[in-house]
Amino acid sequence: MKKIIVPFFCAVLFSSPVIAQKATAAKAEVTKTQLTPQQVIDNYLTALGGKDKLEAVKTTITDNTLSVQGMEISMTTKKMGNKFKSVQSVMGQQMTQLFDGEKGYFDQMGKKMDIPADKITELKKGKTVDALGYDAANFKTVTVEKIDGKDYNVLSSDNGKYYFDAATNLLYKSESKEGNATIKAYMTVDGLKFPSEIDAEGNGQKITIKTTKVVINSGVTEADFK
Repeated sequence: MKKIIVPFFCAVLFSSPVIAQKATAAKAEVTKTQLTPQQVIDNYLTALGGKDKLEAVKTTITDNTLSVQGMEISMTTKKMGNKFKSVQSVMGQQMTQLFDGEKGYFDQMGKKMDIPADKITELKKGKTVDALGYDAANFKTVTVEKIDGKDYNVLSSDNGKYYFDAATNLLYKSESKEGNATIKAYMTVDGLKFPSEIDAEGNGQKITIKTTKVVINSGVTEADFK
C-alpha cells in the first residue's frame, strides 16, 4: 500500500485555524475597524450557538470522510477536553493519532512515532470545542479585508491569521504553520454549529474533509485515551 500519513493538523484542525491562499489575501482591501479582538471572538461563539452551550459540551465523536491523493479515507475522532483519538481507515489499514492530555503518538500499520515535543504545549491547551480556545490577548488589532466582494474581520497572531465572515461572524478561513483551510459549510447539531466541509492543505497534501456525523456528550470515556 502506498504510504500515506494524513497531515497531523487534520486531527486538531480547529485548534490551529488557518487562511486563504496568500495570493488572494495579498490582493485584499484592508481597512481598520472599531471591533476589538474580544468582540470578534464573542460574536463567533454566539454564532456557533452560544458560549454557555459550547462549554456544556464535554465530549464529541466526529465522523469524517477525507479525500486525499485520489483516495477516500474514513476518520473518526473522539475528544474530551484536550484529549483526542483519531482513527483513519483506508484500504483495510488503520492509522491512529492519540493525545492523552500529556503525551501522544501516531500509529501507522503498527509503526509508532511520538508526537513531537514542540506540539505538546499547544495540544495541552486544547478544548473539546476548539473555538473556546481563542484568547483575545493573543491578538492586538482587528482589520477588515474585502475578498470577492465580502467583508471579513481578520485576527492575526504569531500562530496564524483568522478570517471571520463579517455577515455571519463564523470562521471562514485560517492559516497556521500546520497548513491552510477554508470552511465551505457548517452543519447544526443540537443547536450548535460545526464545520461540515473543509478544503485543507498541509505537508504538501490537499484534502477535502466532509463531516457526516457529530455526537455530543455520549460514547466517550477516559479509557478511549489509554
